[in-house]
Amino acid sequence: MKISSVNYLNSVPFVRGLQHSGLFSDFVLRLDPPALCAKVWIEGTVDVGLVPVAVLPLVPDYEIVADYCIGCDGAVHSVALFSEVPLEEIETVVLDYQSRTSVNLVRVLARHHWKTHHWQWKPADPGYEQHISGTTAAVVIGDRAFDMYHSFPHVFDLGEGWKEFTGLPFVFAVWAANRPVAPAKRKAFNAALSWGLDHREEAIATFEGTLEQQAFYAEYLRQYIHYELGAPQLEAIKRFHAYLKEGTTI
Repeated sequence: MKISSVNYLNSVPFVRGLQHSGLFSDFVLRLDPPALCAKVWIEGTVDVGLVPVAVLPLVPDYEIVADYCIGCDGAVHSVALFSEVPLEEIETVVLDYQSRTSVNLVRVLARHHWKTHHWQWKPADPGYEQHISGTTAAVVIGDRAFDMYHSFPHVFDLGEGWKEFTGLPFVFAVWAANRPVAPAKRKAFNAALSWGLDHREEAIATFEGTLEQQAFYAEYLRQYIHYELGAPQLEAIKRFHAYLKEGTTI
């Protein structure tokens, strides 16, 4: 089985479970940014991916193969709109090139939650997060966003915005297959992911950094990232897909 996982801190427990639990075998794992993870999954280069939920409808016969996801229930602390000015003064929003889900989410919130209809949307180039200024704000996701939460006077966490708007958790990515997966493989796959979540502190210990950084990583994975894929999360995915069908998003 060929597998693609996102290469962010929030997926480290999953990766460690696959690589070190011994509960799942006969696979090849690659680590990709979310947009590339989606691309190789859609193209069929891999069989299973930790796939951004925005792209699921692009593969009609997809199957969610795990009881776990990358999600949040309120603030996520790694997906946000960063700005030097309040919402009403923003004129242009630069959209992170690494995730279709997050840039669609900000458009949903802009239209339905924040009621802002005048923003201009601009695709990002690498390094764009270093040039956010004036009335130009930007969506930044993943590990790059951590330090930025303390660097801007106005930070609009997209997980928190979705929770305020819908009352639901939000799901950024799920483990999905683009072809049938045998029940025995699915069971072993889930067991490996579960083992990784139970041993997430061991995964954090593999990261270089100060004790303060290690403590932050632990807090992030324990408090901000929610891994369970249950009924509320599935309802959130359904609600989000409804907005995509509406044409709200890009």
